Amino acid sequence: MKVNTLVNIKLTQESGQTSMPPWKYEKGSFSNMIYLKEGSIFNNESLKDSYLNELPVLLKVHQDENDFNNFDYTSQLPKKLENNEILSKKDVKNIDRAVYEKLKWTFDLDFDLNGFYDFLSGDEKLVDSIEFCRGLRLFLASNPFECLISSICSANNSIARWTKSVDRMKDIWGEKIEFESGTFKSFPKASEFKGFYKTPMEEAEADGHAMELECYTHNLKSCGVGYRADYMIKASEIFSYEHDLSDIFKMDYYEAFELILKTPGVGPKVADCILLYGFNFKEAFPSDVWIKRIVSHLYFDGEDISANKVREFGMDYFGDYAGYAQLYLFHYARKSGLMDKLNK
Repeated sequence: MKVNTLVNIKLTQESGQTSMPPWKYEKGSFSNMIYLKEGSIFNNESLKDSYLNELPVLLKVHQDENDFNNFDYTSQLPKKLENNEILSKKDVKNIDRAVYEKLKWTFDLDFDLNGFYDFLSGDEKLVDSIEFCRGLRLFLASNPFECLISSICSANNSIARWTKSVDRMKDIWGEKIEFESGTFKSFPKASEFKGFYKTPMEEAEADGHAMELECYTHNLKSCGVGYRADYMIKASEIFSYEHDLSDIFKMDYYEAFELILKTPGVGPKVADCILLYGFNFKEAFPSDVWIKRIVSHLYFDGEDISANKVREFGMDYFGDYAGYAQLYLFHYARKSGLMDKLNK
């Protein structure tokens, strides 16, 4: 199916400002397993029995690298549902509609990108960012809990390392689903995550030390998360026993920010990343050392200002465009050479 809208799929996934690892790229297409939860899908009791109100679907997206105004997508159901007579035409129609809505959410297709460019054009400091970033959109999380854990993992960590850690968690604990195009694994749920071993020693003790310590690799430390393992377990407990992550969608930004900030291992920058990339709070302005340097250079004559002041400035100056402004500032600085200049 074809979609006509301005978006650079590859840039959006690989800009480095994301809440989850990029989708699998193969033979010119990006693919990822998503879960559909819309109630209309589960009117069919057989579907409900098969997948406990979460239907896995493989979504594949293809875009011509020279045309950012269009892209095509297809979807596949798990092998055990292929050619299955339990699916009526209405079921298929409901699934197709839900897939499209999930696609729109993931690449933020309802956002008026050209309207944002009109805003950028009014600021001489930002107008050049348009061409460096054309088609760049928010890459929103399809799974809020994965976003939470990924964001904790990304703190003081490289993109390559944290994405590898998240992929390793999927490989060890994710639900395995077979599609015609291959096998994919989901990210584990919070209710499962809270029971994971944090270290090889903890795993070995539970197993009675039946093997050498180096043989125990089904634990968080073996996924390369280091000291963040404690934070991740505590976060999974909080959002299993105390709060429901889906409730954040019903909150305003400030209420959501205060709740997320109470999560161990989450400071203001990570909290804003979670709210922006996991819940689409566009007024969030994640401020790390790089955004601080960029904003200071562009708007404060290089003055040494605090990350909190940068965050407040970004939210006030850019308003409802704050999240997108942060996204564009970071990518523009990387690609234009500004970041190299500021690093010297």
